[in-house]
Amino acid sequence: MQCIQIKITLVTTLLMSLFVSCKDTKESPSTSDKNSENLTTQVKVLKDKPHDTPVPQGMVWIAGGHFTQGARQGDSFALDHEKPAHPVAVDGFFMDITEVTNDQFSEFVKQTGYITIAEREVDWEELKKQLPEGTPKPHDSILQPGSLVFKKTETSVPNLYDFSQWWVWKIGANWKHPKGPGSSIEGKGNYPVVHIAFPDAVAYCNWAGRKLPTEAQWELAASAGINNKPFTWGDKLDQLDVKANTWTGEFPTQNDQVDGFENKAPVKSFPPNPYGLYDMAGNVWEWTSDWYHIDYYKQLLHEGLAHNPEGAQKAFNPTNPYAQEKIIKGGSFLCSDTYCASYRISARMATAIDSGQEHLGFRTIVTPEMLEGTVN
Repeated sequence: MQCIQIKITLVTTLLMSLFVSCKDTKESPSTSDKNSENLTTQVKVLKDKPHDTPVPQGMVWIAGGHFTQGARQGDSFALDHEKPAHPVAVDGFFMDITEVTNDQFSEFVKQTGYITIAEREVDWEELKKQLPEGTPKPHDSILQPGSLVFKKTETSVPNLYDFSQWWVWKIGANWKHPKGPGSSIEGKGNYPVVHIAFPDAVAYCNWAGRKLPTEAQWELAASAGINNKPFTWGDKLDQLDVKANTWTGEFPTQNDQVDGFENKAPVKSFPPNPYGLYDMAGNVWEWTSDWYHIDYYKQLLHEGLAHNPEGAQKAFNPTNPYAQEKIIKGGSFLCSDTYCASYRISARMATAIDSGQEHLGFRTIVTPEMLEGTVN
């Protein structure tokens, strides 16, 4: 009985570290108030692709520009941590047109022998740093390699804040076995790779000569020049079913698959945004390079127009103070208008860097500077 209670406590705590509702806090990063006119100060950005820089295979140029990052005006789904909206200026860059696929990640592993976080033995000494002091160590049979897997509930769920009702820690779940032992990615090479922790994504980027986008870069790309609209396709929510792979039906009990999918979809299953990017809404969440800090947006607004912001200097989440969390974007096949509605451009979530999940992947970017002297 004690082991069962420990397991429930551990898993619930981990789940709460992955999916949080953000609240205001008195702690904040250092800020320096500037004159209000700085909010409209324009800085020169790299907008057009340099003529002598070829487009890397599988990528597209994202034109640089100025835009308003954060909650769009009138967005009734926007959460507090998407506010305040603030002006940013971002230089142009190249971005993958799709999320990194199983085939692409397989090639990386084949060439490097890389082992993902979900495949490694669990290090209790590292794990307990993210848990409240005094959390008892679970039995060794529980501390085994694995990841979080979604499981539909049998009945309606009145409390959608208790994530442990539909997420289970599955020993043996990883990018090669998305549902755990017995599952496989065979024949699914064009599906987005999942169960990818932040260090896994960074390792892939280092191998490929790429990097993860900042949150500002990601939002610029998702907006595709359609500024101040909540969705990658504009402002029409009734187009969701034909624009993105999300949850249709009663979450987390019944998915009626109006969009054609119950789980992940192959990349390019839905129309791209105007920049040619697929699945910037739904399918799987995507890592960014930014640390999650509850007050970072307030800092940016006070400091004026931010040029190529790279996120907070450190992570801080009052609802999960022990974890080191990065921001993920885009939502997934589990998002619905009754649950998280995170298929919106400004939607964001804090996720522990060592956490892999069945609905979490990534895509990469590269800047012209990074390509200098390379052959593409």
